[in-house]
Amino acid sequence: MLEILFQDDFLVAINKPHGLLVHRSKIATNTDEFALQILRNQLDRKIYPCHRLDRKTSGVLLFAFSPETQKFMNDQFMAKSVAKEYLAILRGFMTAFGTINHPLKNLKGVSKEAVTHFELIENSEIAVPMGAHNSSRYSLVRVKPETGRMHQIRKHFAHIFHPIIGDRPHGCNKQNKLFLEKWSMNTMLLHAEKLTFMHPI
Repeated sequence: MLEILFQDDFLVAINKPHGLLVHRSKIATNTDEFALQILRNQLDRKIYPCHRLDRKTSGVLLFAFSPETQKFMNDQFMAKSVAKEYLAILRGFMTAFGTINHPLKNLKGVSKEAVTHFELIENSEIAVPMGAHNSSRYSLVRVKPETGRMHQIRKHFAHIFHPIIGDRPHGCNKQNKLFLEKWSMNTMLLHAEKLTFMHPI
């Protein structure tokens, strides 16, 4: 059963678990469980996805109860009037805040503008050796993507050499192996924390 964060007569928001696809996809044929199907059965009514989250990303996922409401929300996402906030744990110490402005190629190989803002919540160092270092450093950041390219947040932090822990293939294999072997964790540490938008009604 999926955790429902918000529900009224027009919209429902869930906390999507890590590893769950939003809906059927040609690029992932190794599962027959999808958030859309599970929630539809859970609520016993038809639902329509308003946006997407990566399979490996957990957090707020919004659905509409009618095609009209879905279109209203899709238009808001397209107009960039929906504010999205994520939490991520990265390799290394980050600065207090910053913006990553780096174009990304879409599936057709065309470069598109991509902008990601972030602010540091906390840096942390633990006494676990990593490579030539006697300790391991990490940062918890709040991320506010301005655009919505495929794997944008993951690719942007990899681009500045502070990859998200647990990310594959954009992350750090050594860190991912450490988290798996020491803490039995293979989850990507990226969570969609918040959506802010104009309600359709």
